[in-house]
Amino acid sequence: MTRAEGAPPGSRYADQRHYVIPARLADLRGPVTGVVTLDRWLDWSGDSDYDLDDAGDLQLMYQTVLNQAASVADLSRWLDADTLRQVWPRLWLPARLRALWQARFPELAAPPRTLAG
Repeated sequence: MTRAEGAPPGSRYADQRHYVIPARLADLRGPVTGVVTLDRWLDWSGDSDYDLDDAGDLQLMYQTVLNQAASVADLSRWLDADTLRQVWPRLWLPARLRALWQARFPELAAPPRTLAG
């Protein structure tokens, strides 16, 4: 019997998971308002409609796309760079996904700027 090659012993799925990251945030030009319906390969929950004017729906949609995108085209179609910058601190994401994105785009890791009052 032949042993199949795979992940190193002791490694976790989270360490092996592939995440898609665009070359530039400017490439993200998705919708910013209205109701959208994600493609089935991104959201197979049965309720893939998201109202982008609702903060909770927007956050959930961004989390879903970031976690499930199979291509940069998926990211570009559904995410918007300015919106991503705004919601990034509030997104619930796997630590590795967050680290990979912040390594490519250090501005995402920066604390939000506050206005002097």
